[in-house]
Formats: sequence, structure tokens, C-alpha cells
Amino acid sequence: MNTVELPVHVPLVTRPMGILGSLNAARRNLLEILPAIAVRQPMVSGRTAKRWHMVMDPGAIRRMLLENIDNYPKSLVTKNLLKPAIGDSLFIAEGAHWRWQRRAAAPAFSHRNVTNLAPVMSAAAEHSLARIEAADKRAVDMYEEMVRATFEVIGSVTFSEGSQFDAEEVHEAIDAYIDAAGRMSLFDILGLPDWVPRPGRVFSGRPVRDMKALADTAVEARRSTGPGAIPDLLDLLLEGEDPETKRKMNTSELRDNLLTFIVAGHETTALTLSWALYLCAFDQEVQDRARAEAQAVLQGRVATANDLDSLPFIRMIVDETLRLYPPAGIISRTAQARDELCGREVLPGDTVMIPIYALHRNQLLWDDPDAFRPERFKDRKGIERYAYLPFGDGPRICIGASFALQEAVIVLATLLSRRRFHLVPGRSPKPVMILTLRPEGGVWLTSEPVS
Repeated sequence: MNTVELPVHVPLVTRPMGILGSLNAARRNLLEILPAIAVRQPMVSGRTAKRWHMVMDPGAIRRMLLENIDNYPKSLVTKNLLKPAIGDSLFIAEGAHWRWQRRAAAPAFSHRNVTNLAPVMSAAAEHSLARIEAADKRAVDMYEEMVRATFEVIGSVTFSEGSQFDAEEVHEAIDAYIDAAGRMSLFDILGLPDWVPRPGRVFSGRPVRDMKALADTAVEARRSTGPGAIPDLLDLLLEGEDPETKRKMNTSELRDNLLTFIVAGHETTALTLSWALYLCAFDQEVQDRARAEAQAVLQGRVATANDLDSLPFIRMIVDETLRLYPPAGIISRTAQARDELCGREVLPGDTVMIPIYALHRNQLLWDDPDAFRPERFKDRKGIERYAYLPFGDGPRICIGASFALQEAVIVLATLLSRRRFHLVPGRSPKPVMILTLRPEGGVWLTSEPVS
């Protein structure tokens, strides 16, 4: 274990930034607006045109995400950013509209259905391994490679072969939208009302409109042809209904949720895998231990869902990666009524953030928090529940969490069992968050075969 050098991290702010400074930082890297005291205190408050609070106390977070959830809907900034692309899908919807969609979609992500999708993950892991082997000892951007692998998975499980829907075109359209519109607008920082147009979003709308039209056509075509021999995610959602109201999703609701699953379903897992490979290359002792476990279980074959319980250390690496580099580094809520968190008054309209990046590195909650130590997760009961939130928590915990974890363990175990990964000197990734926490510059690694 490297006891001196730490894996890459974001230097946090040590002095007030003001409105323009905050805007510039947010457009460059949202994590750069986090004050350094956020990793030493349970709560930080301030004002940048609007009152805001950052909450790192597990008890207060439990109140926000579970006990008083209706008082903390997703923030207007989040909704303004994402609604043009994914509508009132599960990620955006609130209240009763969210609840019936969640009940209707839940069976599609049952343990049985997620396990049934594992062969697609194993195949993608095998294809990724073959591409890495073909590169031999040349440097490979593992972020791009993991995006390719996880996109193969989500494309296959969302729309089965033979569909007229071009999932890659959808991904490119949404990615283009996020790149143009996802950088926080000065209007959002100033708290201007929803109806004031945000320039970046105005100019990025056409690719999304075209993509939605393609998705609508694909949904209607599936309604007429019916499910295939092995139901894919679209089949399962078409069949799904709210057990309380018997309501089913219409075409636009199906489309918005599918677009959400396509993007979130591969982006977050690709990020987790690329950061995990970086960390394993950073710490060769951890990599050796993980490889020994994977080789003993797999015996030269590709990992499957049946292997998950036999790969506990690989799972610990995934958990620790999600602690250090959570894909959603900050989540934001807007208080609806007066409340109290950590003994501090919260007023209606206040922005209340849970900076997950700072929560996962808070010195009050974690020992040596910037260090890479997968063993922290050996006893998961010892981890305070609301101190670790890679998938959120409460009723709105990520519906695809088990899908993502299964895929990450299958791919990581397969790759580590056959290849030894090394850092490329001078090409360390930089953690940058716009919408998700990406490795700016890529994750460049070399690899070699192992016996």
C-alpha cells in the first residue's frame, strides 16, 4: 500500500469566491465550489445571491432523504438542466407522479430480471478484454473503453437486436445536449425564474427533439410487434403497471424513462470501472489481491452473476471507488417549508445540497478519507448508512443500483484476472464534475498479460 502518495483528488476552496467566481468554477468543475471546511464540519451555509446549505451530517441527510422527503424535492437547477432531455421521468418527477412510475418500473429491476441480464454483461466483459489484449502493452484510455463496454450492455438490454432504434445515436444526442446545456448558467446561480431562457439549452434542443422522435417510433413499433423471446427492458416496461392504480406508461413516459436508463445506465458504470482500474493501477498490492481472488474463482473464464458472492474483495474495490469518485458528486434540493438541520434554520426556497464528494471524504466520518482502502467495506454494517450515498438513499434510491454493481463486478473481475494494469507517467486523470464526475483527460493505462 502506498502510504504517502494519495490518488488524485480535487483541491477544495479555502476562501469566498463571490457570484462570478462561483459561476466560473461551476462551469469548469462543480466540485471546485466546495469549501474545504465541508470535509471537516457537519454543515456549511452561505449566500451567493440565494441562501444555500451543504449538509454532511448523516442524521440531517436521513431527514432530507427519508423522514421529511416531501420538503426537499430536486432543485430547480437540476430540473431546468435535465427536463428538456428526459422530461418527467423517474429522475425528475416528484410526488404522486414519481410514485406511480416507480411502482410500475420496479419489477423490471427485480433481482431475477437483473440476474437474467448478466450474460449480456459477461459478453461485454469478454469483448472488452479482447480489445485490451489486442492493444497489448500500448496505452489505452480505459474511460473510453469502459464507455464502449457499458454502452454495449445498455444497448443490448434496453433494445434487443433487430430494433429500429439506434441507441448510439440517442447517446450522442443526449451527450451533446449535456455538453451544451449542462454547464451551470449564471441565471441558475442568480436564481432567475424558470421561464427565463437559458442560452445553452435553447441552442442544443434540436438533437434532443430528433432523438425523442426516433425513440417514440421505436416504442410504437414494439407495441405493435410484441416482446421477443427474451424480454428486454422496453418489453418489461411496456408490461409494467402500477399495482395500486393499474396505470401503465404511455409512449412519452416510456421514452423519457428509457432515455434516462440509456444514459445513466452506462455512464455511471463506465465511470466506476474506469476509476476502479485507475485505483488498481495506482495500488499494485490491491490489484494483486483482487487478481488472486478473481483467478481462483474464474479459472480462466469470464465472470458471471453466479460468481458475485465469491468475489467479495472485487466488490470492496467497487464500493471504495464509489466512495472516492461518486458519479453524482453533488445532489441538490430546494426546501419547500421551514425546517431545521444540524440545529440550523432552513427557510423555504433555500438550496440544500448534499455534496456527496465531500460527505465521502468527511474527516468526522472516515479514517484517512483521501486514501484508497477497499478493506473499509469488509464489514458493511460498520459503515454509517447515510455517510455513504453513491446511489442516494430513501425511497428515491437509484432503481438501477443492483444492475450497476453486478455489471461492475463482472467486468472488473474479468479484466483483472487476465491483465495487469499500470499507470502512464504524466497522464493522471483529473476529477471534473459537470453533470457526473468524469476523469478529464481520460484514464490512460498500459496492461500486460498475467498467467
